[in-house]
Amino acid sequence: MTARHKKRLIHLLISIALLAIGYLVQRYPDTFSVVTTTVPAGMYGVISVEDGDTIVVDMNGTDERIRFIGVDTPETRDPRKPVQCFGRAAGDFTKQLIGNQPVRLEADPLSTNRDRYNRLLRYVYLPDNTLVQAEIIKQGYGFAYTSFPFTKSDEFRRYQSEAMQQNRGLWASCEPETNEYGGFNSNPE
Repeated sequence: MTARHKKRLIHLLISIALLAIGYLVQRYPDTFSVVTTTVPAGMYGVISVEDGDTIVVDMNGTDERIRFIGVDTPETRDPRKPVQCFGRAAGDFTKQLIGNQPVRLEADPLSTNRDRYNRLLRYVYLPDNTLVQAEIIKQGYGFAYTSFPFTKSDEFRRYQSEAMQQNRGLWASCEPETNEYGGFNSNPE
């Protein structure tokens, strides 16, 4: 067989393979479909939950760390501190609450845009308009973080007071102490 005949045979086999693939894709589209997740405009896909009050989102192709405005959850990742009571539970709660849903981010006019760790400071909303920070505080997985000004501070203080009175979450399981900033810290695990 000459080189020219081999080349024609290879082209013929490639053409047959492409026709077969085309036929199979048309005949069985579900088998060959590519699943893509579309995120509605104004929403961002959550890449990871770092802890109870910090997530990473895909912001137009860039991983962006988001620190929740107005809530502080017990520490799990601060190398200067031991893991605090309810810290892991707070991270698990945030992860479960958000699940695989996209989030909407909202700045606060009284807050700075970024914190000292260069994280974006934002309110985080689920598609049904649930405010993630409010749920964390209401269920006792975090504290109202009122050391810095933000528009929802009175609302968050009210949620914290209700959680305290009803012994929800860390208020029943831990021994929170007031800190020098007028907020709370959880005790070590």
